[in-house]
Amino acid sequence: MKDYCFGVDVGGTTVKIGFFKTTGDRIDAWEIKTRTENNGENIIPDIVTSMEDKLAEHNLTFENVEGVGVGLPGPVLADGTVLGAVNLGWGKFNVAEEFSSKFHGVKVSVGNDANVAALGESWKGGGKEFDDIVMITLGTGVGSGIIIGNKIITGFNGGAGEVGHMTVENDEAEACNCGRCGCLEQYTSATGVVRLAKRYMANHADTAMADFGNDITAKDVFDLAKNGDEGAVKVVKKMAGYLGKAMADIATVTNPQAFIIGGGVSKAGKFLIDAIEPVYKEKSFGACAGAAVKLAELGNDAGMYGAAALIIG
Repeated sequence: MKDYCFGVDVGGTTVKIGFFKTTGDRIDAWEIKTRTENNGENIIPDIVTSMEDKLAEHNLTFENVEGVGVGLPGPVLADGTVLGAVNLGWGKFNVAEEFSSKFHGVKVSVGNDANVAALGESWKGGGKEFDDIVMITLGTGVGSGIIIGNKIITGFNGGAGEVGHMTVENDEAEACNCGRCGCLEQYTSATGVVRLAKRYMANHADTAMADFGNDITAKDVFDLAKNGDEGAVKVVKKMAGYLGKAMADIATVTNPQAFIIGGGVSKAGKFLIDAIEPVYKEKSFGACAGAAVKLAELGNDAGMYGAAALIIG
């Protein structure tokens, strides 16, 4: 194996790039703007130029590079074909082949960004003690990735692990972004926590959450819950109920050693874990109940680490 590789996490606003030794040590990390105009035609050339500049800075060339791992916001097939990445302006095409052709034929391996972030946490983050994890990212939406035997489980067309779109509420009238109703994402994402809070406030004027009105955030809810506000505690308990039960259902299929919880909502820290874990254990099938529930550790760097791991193995 050659001495160096790159891990690239492509987002709708920025591209995060990590330069690694294939021993696993990160040498450098930086960001460039994601230029999505003209159907994202500049994204790959911009990344290639940035990587070439970094190699020149270290007096290296592409011949020193084992490969480039790439995480993308969309379903990805095993051959590196993305089925569409709306945030990037991309339709269906083989990203691995296109990227490699622009970077001197160097090996390129591509994965869905949530799956790749899970691989990063499995490799260097909160899941590094385990071979089998499920990572759940609670951000604006709910992302997730399943790692079994230190390998990403993608399914036949890249759709495995989309736990944010498990149906957890049959009596929901409001539609999720996916078009269906009652998805886990609608109650456990940052926007989902706000939705639960607003529904509670509509019937309970005596909660401190009402002081924030329509501007309330998930962080506000958790901060108030930590300070004992009864309404906020009930909202967190409801959110944790949905998530803990969903995790118990996921465990009956995957039987992971650990669940790793990341994303902006996870900044609530141990308070969040302490709310989720008892529900998970109560609802779990006995053989699955012992899974650890831990916080992610790599934050926004998980994607670049996981992308590098696609190459290092």
